[in-house]
Amino acid sequence: MSDIRTNTPGRLDTPPIPVQVKLAAAWTSFMFLYIYVDYFHLYKPGAIDEIRGGVIFEFDISGTLLTIFLAAVAIPALMVMLSMTLPTRVNRATNLVVASLYIPFSVFNAAGESWAWASFYGLSIGIEVLILAFILRNAWRFRPEVAGPELSRKSVPGR
Repeated sequence: MSDIRTNTPGRLDTPPIPVQVKLAAAWTSFMFLYIYVDYFHLYKPGAIDEIRGGVIFEFDISGTLLTIFLAAVAIPALMVMLSMTLPTRVNRATNLVVASLYIPFSVFNAAGESWAWASFYGLSIGIEVLILAFILRNAWRFRPEVAGPELSRKSVPGR
């Protein structure tokens, strides 16, 4: 019996996951965590009373503030879709820029908090930063020449 190796995948082989799928999955995970951290913040004593008093994080609640909050949530939500649909070069650049900007934004969420909440914010921000680092790593390695012909816009007729 000869020892012949083939490139035929076996039952236990894990098929490669396209970078776009990894990026979209990471942004989805980021969004779940991001939303739940905001939700769990409401359980802090006095948080709802501050909201009822018209204040969030020492800022007066206004249309402008809520628009900023909406944009802060909408951008990562859009990144799920954009990671799956943008051409490779634009996809790579967009993920690198947005993930880089969200690292300091995530860390800013702990500004002004007491040490009593350090474990909550440390864990949540730590996980957010790890997810963003994963996005940066995959986006950095996501190059048109590595993406393969099936992922390149140039290989699609009529584009």
